[in-house]
Order: sequence, then structure tokens, then C-alpha cells
Amino acid sequence: MKKLLTTLMTIAALAAGAAGALTFPASARVEIDVNKGTIEPLPIAITDFLAGDQLGAEISGIVTADLKRSGLFAPIDKSAFIEKISNPDVAPRFDDWKVINAQALVTGRVSKEADGRVRAEYRLWDTFAGQQLSGEQFFASSNNVRRVGHIIADAIYERLTGEKGYFDTRIVFVDESGPKNARKKRLAIMDQDGANVRYLTDGSAIVLTPRFSPNRQEVTYMSYESGQPRVYLLQIETGQRELVGNFPGMTFAPRFSPDGQKVIMSLLRDDGNSNIFAMDLRSRSTTRLTNSNAIDTSPSYSPDGSQIVFTSDRGGGSGRSQIYVMGADGSNQKRISFGAGVYSTPVWSPRGDLVAFTKQSGGEFQIGVMKPDGSGERILSTGFQQEGPTWAPNGRVLMFFREVPGSGGPKLFSIDLTGRNEQAIPTKDYASDPAWSPLLD
Repeated sequence: MKKLLTTLMTIAALAAGAAGALTFPASARVEIDVNKGTIEPLPIAITDFLAGDQLGAEISGIVTADLKRSGLFAPIDKSAFIEKISNPDVAPRFDDWKVINAQALVTGRVSKEADGRVRAEYRLWDTFAGQQLSGEQFFASSNNVRRVGHIIADAIYERLTGEKGYFDTRIVFVDESGPKNARKKRLAIMDQDGANVRYLTDGSAIVLTPRFSPNRQEVTYMSYESGQPRVYLLQIETGQRELVGNFPGMTFAPRFSPDGQKVIMSLLRDDGNSNIFAMDLRSRSTTRLTNSNAIDTSPSYSPDGSQIVFTSDRGGGSGRSQIYVMGADGSNQKRISFGAGVYSTPVWSPRGDLVAFTKQSGGEFQIGVMKPDGSGERILSTGFQQEGPTWAPNGRVLMFFREVPGSGGPKLFSIDLTGRNEQAIPTKDYASDPAWSPLLD
């Protein structure tokens, strides 16, 4: 299941009845409706996992924080708990949980094996039906306990919503420190909740716009270490770095194709126009996809690789870029945005149902989404200066960066598709240009 974490067995069947035959009551099941203005979070009780030390409370705390931050769950304060769970293998006293309106209950246990590994197990209960919904146990090395918490949160999220979770993921971003006129910019990576920050470059050269591969733990990014914009391909786990090429006039790093074999980019050529090119990473051959007298930039593939979304000022006048869609071979180029304002940085959702974008209108910056045909435009967040949306791998949450007036620099924020659940992502320094990883292997 995971390279660093292995599932030993499913333990749901240890409870009375077959877990696979159970269903959560329709009245309590979380359903995500992106057109619904308000979603009532599901009350859920998450007990401290039994352990001989603080490890159990640490893992259950990570699960609690993940589910709460999603906006779909309302963890109940532990001070309200009536029953003290002493054996997670035994069915809880459901009436004690129903009286505090815990519609779901999570119990668990953490122990250390003789070989030093950590064993963690959880059970998810439907308190109103009096049934176990799911349960699993995992083994992990002692330095991967946070991932155990994220994986358990993903499992609970998926069981109760029907959607894949996004907690066992990472964010690569640009860490910014120092005065604004001498800003040090380092490539950094962290867990999606801001923990485990690790620096990937030393800050000796400016780095910009990292982009995650949709199916590998690798990124492209731009570096000015030679004084000219160079694009690098970096393997996150090994640190191996490969030069993709020198691209004078490039303003954004390339984005990957869905299979990770190509990158797509905007290049300024001798004719003074910026057009869209695709590059095969194996042969390094490039194919020109647009040939206009306008500025075509910010391309992003659809998740099936058949289409590309990009921005161009070809129909809106100088500096009035709009969003366009075309076939992956450059065919059938058509405009899909017609709103007032300037559109930029379109990014196709991993689900294929939406395109996220930055929009500048009325002196404000907005993060929004629209359908691939341009219909259903919705603004999720408005601020003084914010941009650069990136999708969680389940296509339900966006992250972007924002600079508040007087703050001195940008910070990272996430927001879900309802537009109601905006969360600040804690970082030590200023942070910009986030890129969300796929689920970890």
C-alpha cells in the first residue's frame, strides 16, 4: 500500500458482522456538494489512541487536526466524552457517544514492535447504527509516525465522504526570508499541514514557480543561479537534479503532462511573441502548439492529457488576458472566459471538472474556478494580492499565496470548493508559489 508504511491486515472483520456489508446512515453521511453554500460538519469523536507513551495522543491529534481542517468534520472536545475507552477491540458503549451527538467515533491503539517499528491501528464506528465501519493497522518506522496519522485521516475521510483524502501529501513552495530588497528564496517542501519543513536549495540563487509531477515525487522549477532562467528537474527523495534547459524570457516553470513524460511551457522567441511549447523529457525535442501575435502563457494539461488550458491576450487587448482551451496538439483553440478583469495562472483540476484561476478585477485579486467550457464561474477568495492556485490531488481543495498589506511578504492559504473554509498554512518564513504533490507512495 505504501513504500514506507505497510498495511498488515484489515481488522474491520474482527468486529461482529462483516464490515463490508455495513453502510453509514444517510442522515449522517457527509456529502460534498460544491454548489452548496454551507456544509454542516459531521460531529465526530476521536479518542486518544491507547499507548504506553504520548505517541497515541500524537497520532490521534494529527487525525483530529486533519479532519477538522477539512471543514467537513467537527471533532468533539474530549472533555465531553463519557466513556473512557480501555480496549479498542471491544465495541464501545454507543449510548454514551450518541448522547454527546458523536455521529462517528474513532478509537485506536499504538504500540512499538521488537524491531523498533511502530504499530498503529484504528477503528471507525457508526454510533447511531451501533456498527463498525472500518478498521486497519499499519507498521511504520519511528520517524514516519506523522504519516500514520495522515493515512488514517485519509481512510476515515474516504469512508465517510466517498472521496479520496488528501492528507498524506506534501507541498513544495518557495521559502522567502530577509528584507524585501534582498529577499532570499529557497525551494522547500513540507507536509500539507505545514510540518516537517525541509529545504531543497540553499538560497544562493533565486528560485521560482516549482511544479509537482502528477504521478512522481519530482518537481520542475526555475533557477537564476547562472543569471539566466534555467529549468531544473529535481527528484525529491534522492536530491538528483537535472537541467531541462535554458529558456531566456520564460516567466513560469513548465508544468508536467499527466503521464509525467512531457512538460508544457510558454517561451518567448525571436519574433517577440510568447507561445506555448511542449517538450518531451526523454528526447528534449520541443513542439510548438500556438503561433499567435499575442502573449500565450500559463499552460496546464487536463488530467487525461487531451486538452490544454492557457491564458492569452489575443482577444482582450494588451494586458487583458483571458482563458483559452485547446487540444493537446494545439488544435481547436477557443476562449472560455468572458468576465471583466484579467485572468491568469489557470490550472486544471485533477478530477477534470473545473479549472482554477487567478483573476484581477476592481483592484483586487481573486481565486476562482470555472467549468472547462467557461460556465459556472465562482470566486472563492478575494484579497489585496493573492495568486497561484494549486489543487489537492482529490480536486476538492486549493492552496494559494497571499500578501496582506503591511505584512512584509506572502503566506500560504488553502480553501475548499465551497469558499467557506479558508485556512492559513503555518510557515516559519514568508512563502509563495505552492505546488501540491500527489498522494505519497
